[in-house]
Amino acid sequence: MSSSVRTPAATRAAPVRKLARAVQRVTSTALGPYQSAVVRIGFSLTWLLFLLCEYPHRHELYGPGGPWNWDMAQRLIANNHAFTALMWSPSEVWFEIVYGLAVVSAALLMLGWRTRTMSVLFMIGVLSLQNRSIFMGDGGDNVIHLMAIYLVLTRCGQVWSLDARREPGRDDRVGAVLWGALGACLTALTFTGELGGGWLLIFWGLWAVHALWWAAGRYAPGHPRVLLDVIANLVHNAGLFVIMAEVCLVYATAGWYKIQGSRWQDGTALYYPLHLDYFSPWPGLSGLLASSGVIVMVLTYGTVAVQVAFPFTLFNRRVKNILLAVMIAEHAAIAVLLGLPFFSLAMIAADAVFLPTGFLRRVGRWAARGRARVLRRPDEDVAAPQEQGPRPQEQIRTLVE
Repeated sequence: MSSSVRTPAATRAAPVRKLARAVQRVTSTALGPYQSAVVRIGFSLTWLLFLLCEYPHRHELYGPGGPWNWDMAQRLIANNHAFTALMWSPSEVWFEIVYGLAVVSAALLMLGWRTRTMSVLFMIGVLSLQNRSIFMGDGGDNVIHLMAIYLVLTRCGQVWSLDARREPGRDDRVGAVLWGALGACLTALTFTGELGGGWLLIFWGLWAVHALWWAAGRYAPGHPRVLLDVIANLVHNAGLFVIMAEVCLVYATAGWYKIQGSRWQDGTALYYPLHLDYFSPWPGLSGLLASSGVIVMVLTYGTVAVQVAFPFTLFNRRVKNILLAVMIAEHAAIAVLLGLPFFSLAMIAADAVFLPTGFLRRVGRWAARGRARVLRRPDEDVAAPQEQGPRPQEQIRTLVE
């Protein structure tokens, strides 16, 4: 009997082995290190650019003396129980502190400095400003709002970050000081009653997890640290899956709602925003595009088709990559034609979670070579720089390819 013939016992054991390999992969590896890094960079950069662009108008948007004044916001927060640090005090000084914290945390998260801590501070900055004036946002702000929460769950500093350059065995005094300062702030907020309910438990829980992680790495580097790594990988992979599901849900919902609209059905939906002065930063270009009925019809139907089809193309890598490129190009066109750059940047950052690992690694090598040329390092120009990657156990092809 040939050895290639599988016995019934081997046939029954095959699914068990596959399940065991899948469980081992999910628990031992933080999947998508490059995808999570580019999502981190994309959303923090988008939020940072928005805050800097709107800096002259920050008081009108989120300040206590703006159109949506402090009393109106206080009544709304009392009903929906949303988190915002801006409601702890109506003073202008406190507003400037929170706005400055949002800017600094976005910049440091983009650079990947203390990503675990900065992701929490980034979330605090986003929620504080957006929940203070909920009528100031658009679809891009809603995506940033959700992703700021999801990023806290991910290990988004494995690559392309200052954290990845830090020596693993180096004594982390800065982290201990930062952890102590944040603990003192939490203690003060707890005793003053400014922070309560579920958010108080969430922030104390995050603070305790950071303490446990540091203590295990310093005093129990064996099995306790391995167990914490397994839990962190599970949380990261779950967070990455939620981000992917959220992007699919956004596109599927948008596409199916468009199908129900009469203007999308007759192919004229894009004609009308192109004639609105508010959405026409380049009137000549908008007018030229709107003058062709065929182009308007093709873009209208193409937008609906791509959005509806994208979630179903995840099972075919080539088709998914083609539609992904089309959607990124579509958002870039929206930024130029309709004058919505931050919405487009937010959606492109969300789309980046599906970019292939090979492509992202090539982009990293190109960026490294460009940096070497700018810094005038001939030794790095001659030999291609070694790209910094995740730890050996994390060097694995991900499911999002």
